[in-house]
Amino acid sequence: MEPRTITISDIPNEPQYTIKTVSKQTGILPVTIRAWERRYTLLTPKRADNRYRLYSERDIAILKWIQNSINSGVSISRAVSNLKTYIDHGYLPEVPQTPALFAEIRQTHPPAYYANHLYKALLGHDDTAADKILQEAYAIFDMLVVFEDILLPCMFEIGEAWYRGELSVTSEHRASNFIKAKLMSLLQTYPNRRKVPSVLVGCAPFEQHEIGPLMLAILLRRMGHRVEYLGPDIPLDDLLVYVREERPAVIVLSATLENNALELAGFEQKLRKMEHAPVFGYGGASFNLKPELREKVGGIFLGKTLREATQRVHALLKKSKRR
Repeated sequence: MEPRTITISDIPNEPQYTIKTVSKQTGILPVTIRAWERRYTLLTPKRADNRYRLYSERDIAILKWIQNSINSGVSISRAVSNLKTYIDHGYLPEVPQTPALFAEIRQTHPPAYYANHLYKALLGHDDTAADKILQEAYAIFDMLVVFEDILLPCMFEIGEAWYRGELSVTSEHRASNFIKAKLMSLLQTYPNRRKVPSVLVGCAPFEQHEIGPLMLAILLRRMGHRVEYLGPDIPLDDLLVYVREERPAVIVLSATLENNALELAGFEQKLRKMEHAPVFGYGGASFNLKPELREKVGGIFLGKTLREATQRVHALLKKSKRR
């Protein structure tokens, strides 16, 4: 039986939750919640006697609705505009009714199920189905799980299908660009903090596979870090000039192919000569398949998985902040 739906207006509006509790329930950082309040007047929390913001269950439902819209590929500005259109017409969006507002969503299918169905939707050029699958996956799983266990396996299978001759180059590019567009939209929803140590994330020279680095940039920005995503095929000489101007704390470059990985050899030595030398980290399939490449490149290998890389860069940025 499908859960009965209610509108957000049916949810209690009594202010009682701190921003820390709201952040825990929604997965949205306090800094992001405050930024949305300032920029879009999304919420108007009450103030307790101690001046702390207090939010209601309705506020939390609104944030979850906005976040779910963003995860499905809608920009934050468009999501807020859609919400205000609802309000202007005298009602609020519907949400599933659960026994408790904060009840865990029952996982009826594992991530592999969603990866397989997303693969089929993308091969069939069915963007509507792909959107629906992603929206449901984001509603059930943590973002890292969606990235590591749904999107990356799906993209791997698409690449394998192309390699076997079962998929045209055009269809492979179409699928990759669909996912990349969703990720770029997601990256822009998180505020890029200033006055904190920054990290530059991009790809080695000639490297075009940017899905992994883009995911890393999203996860780091979601954690509250200042992240500049530079994209594919970064010329190292140009990057050195940019580093002197921007003075990042950490640089992360990715390489899927061995030849592209070898382009990074000697880059760390050039960085060390700078007055404010950043930490250089790297990752990618080439370093997983051939560990000997790590000795040739130097710097810090960030790990074999997206989870490991995120945790490692997070630790490097926290260490830089304490200096």
